[in-house]
Amino acid sequence: MTTATESTNCDKQRTKVQKIFHKLECIRKDYIKKIVSSLVKTKPASITIEDLNIQGMMKNRHLSKAIAQQNFYYFRSKLTEKCLQFGIELRIANRVYPSSKICSECGAKKKDLNLSDRVYICPACGLKIDRDLNAAINLKHCAHYKVA
Repeated sequence: MTTATESTNCDKQRTKVQKIFHKLECIRKDYIKKIVSSLVKTKPASITIEDLNIQGMMKNRHLSKAIAQQNFYYFRSKLTEKCLQFGIELRIANRVYPSSKICSECGAKKKDLNLSDRVYICPACGLKIDRDLNAAINLKHCAHYKVA
């Protein structure tokens, strides 16, 4: 049996936690706005992003909480809005495009690339490059995309 003071204390703690989560959400959204603004202010001819399978990524119980907090949809909508405002072409690469698995130097495809492999080593030409940098270069040269 709970007393009125216990219930009041629980309400106070719940309110504190909600305020903290709200503050964190505002910090994340502010960060996204600043990143999008800095991207667009460099005035590129085009920006290419990947269309990610977020529902599939959310099925990984180890990563789902972190992925949910990243606000990918909010980032994409803000980027789309700013690109339209500044006249920048926003390209959205197909989600099945293997940007991480293709060598940016010779075009060879590495089939057995794991998520834990942070350095891409090409089996054909021997290129050693950071996996994310390799994917960014491939997205830059991607020919199959949709304009937002």
